[in-house]
Amino acid sequence: MSSGAPERSSYRNKLEPVTPMTCRAVLVLSSLSLAACAADWPQWRGPAQTGCVPAGAPIPAALPAELKPLWKVPIGDGYASPVVAGGKVFYLDNQQGNETVHAADAATGKELWQAKLDACFKDNFVSGPRCAPLADGNRVYVQSCRGEFQSLNAEDGKVVWRKNFVTDFGAVFIGEKGAATGASRHGNTGAPVVDGENIIVGVGSAKGACLVCMKKATGDVVWQSQNDQTAYGPVVLTTIHGVKQAVAFTVEGVIGVNAADGKLLWRSPAMKTAFGRHITTSVIVNDLVLVASHTLGLAGTRVVKDGGGMKAEAAWLEKGLGINFSSPVAVGQHLYGLGPARNIVCVDTQTGKLAWDKKGCITTPPDKAYATFVVMDKNILLLTDSGLLILFAADPKEYKEISRVQVCGLNWCNPAYVDGKLFLRDAKELLCVDLMK
Repeated sequence: MSSGAPERSSYRNKLEPVTPMTCRAVLVLSSLSLAACAADWPQWRGPAQTGCVPAGAPIPAALPAELKPLWKVPIGDGYASPVVAGGKVFYLDNQQGNETVHAADAATGKELWQAKLDACFKDNFVSGPRCAPLADGNRVYVQSCRGEFQSLNAEDGKVVWRKNFVTDFGAVFIGEKGAATGASRHGNTGAPVVDGENIIVGVGSAKGACLVCMKKATGDVVWQSQNDQTAYGPVVLTTIHGVKQAVAFTVEGVIGVNAADGKLLWRSPAMKTAFGRHITTSVIVNDLVLVASHTLGLAGTRVVKDGGGMKAEAAWLEKGLGINFSSPVAVGQHLYGLGPARNIVCVDTQTGKLAWDKKGCITTPPDKAYATFVVMDKNILLLTDSGLLILFAADPKEYKEISRVQVCGLNWCNPAYVDGKLFLRDAKELLCVDLMK
């Protein structure tokens, strides 16, 4: 947020994530050892955290003229995106004032179990969870707004181990008061990421625990790093210049730490803004790290070799392309996202220059405008905050719409896509639709 500006007013309809994030083809990614089949969508923004449907998965050439849900179930308040793994849908909502984790059958929507995570946090948004779960093998990892982090058994929801950001790491959670910034203000929304036998989480403690790496089986701490206050985006695992690293867009800026030991590899030029409203998922295109906020603008940071190490250099900054809280995706050398004028934008990642923009797809007020982008090979699936699905070509020359169809009601939802089916939530329901019919 800009200095002195009022914070965004409450969106009274129950919307999707304030998190709270590019194709595997355009990233030099480390192998994410999520113990799930290739067709699963086990974490925020899919298998590789990029918003890209994996190669070989069925994708529609056009959207059906009408979409009727295969199933739908009522849900409580919340912003947390659903994920799908092992034939189950995992999601969180508000049940009687508690952040509650659910597992449902992906084929029918029938609930298999539910488990209380934490007391709900309420601010000028809706009251409810805001962080997508992460499914990995026979475990589900969940995080509350207040910083309760748990590993659950995927079969019955029982707690395997737990950590708390405040009591275990000294993080501070204030809520929407005074000059509190980042996650300490609106909640811990940035999803974790699995790295082999470890899981890396944005904790945000000034006691050297901005990022914490734990053994995913036991919760034992492997390393902790930096003093930054976490913002709202997830930790992104990638490889730059041959080094696997965890990238985080914090309140202070963008950092990259070695995934093996937590050592700081590079830090971006200062990007601190009022209230630390840094929400977008970092997008990595080769050695270029792209982040955005409506105050900062859209920024490109290049990670370069520096002797035996690395350093970050400002590549470009476009103040007029300040994305608010809808995470963009990259296809080839171009970025596709939701611009500040409620316009769909295509941006050259090497220069930051606008290739084209398209207005009229998003109709909600600019401060509430949201859209999700899912890359489907040469096309992009757009879900608007009014529940409209639009399929358009990932073409840097011009906007080419293929088809559109209404799918749900008002939402801020990053859906999961598995085997031709889209799993999403709106203000009232969790639903599944088949895009291949």
